Amino acid sequence: MSQFIQDSLTEALSTIQSFIEDKENISKMDNAIELFVRSLSEDGRIFSCGNGGSMCDSMHFAEELTGRFRKDRKAIPAVAISDPSHLSCVANDYGYEFVFSRYLEGWAKSGDCLLAISTSGNSKNIIRAVEFAKSQGIKTVGLLGKSGGQLKDMVDIPLIVQSNVSDRVQEVHIKIIHTFIEGIERKIYPENY
Repeated sequence: MSQFIQDSLTEALSTIQSFIEDKENISKMDNAIELFVRSLSEDGRIFSCGNGGSMCDSMHFAEELTGRFRKDRKAIPAVAISDPSHLSCVANDYGYEFVFSRYLEGWAKSGDCLLAISTSGNSKNIIRAVEFAKSQGIKTVGLLGKSGGQLKDMVDIPLIVQSNVSDRVQEVHIKIIHTFIEGIERKIYPENY
């Protein structure tokens, strides 16, 4: 039984190592942090969205920004599109593919940012959210998996974790998210580092 544990951890290590070895990923992460910080410095907000575990990751990203990451500081304006009443209302009235784009239509403005998370890169509701965001001048960062799917060519900054296994992709996504948060804090609250 313990062999699968060893194999699982080894596979996780291999996935993150592969991501790190592609230096373009490091550059894209740096660019994403700059994009988030620029938006915040111009009175923008950061929105995030995803389905299932990716929704949990989008919520984790937002709560670390509005709450506390490592040290005390002012809240950073971020929101995950995860309100169950909104999601069920829009899914019922318009269809599930509109749950994120309708929220952005109501709350987002030009100059804001969207962190769009999809392990397949093909989630219809994430695609619609990115399409809406781009039509409104909202910059987009994609946390994607597998080949990046349709979203790799749609978002401003695509970060693709090369794995066909969703849990491996999500494990790297959460590390990227924590690095984003630290990078944002280092720019806005350098005294915390």
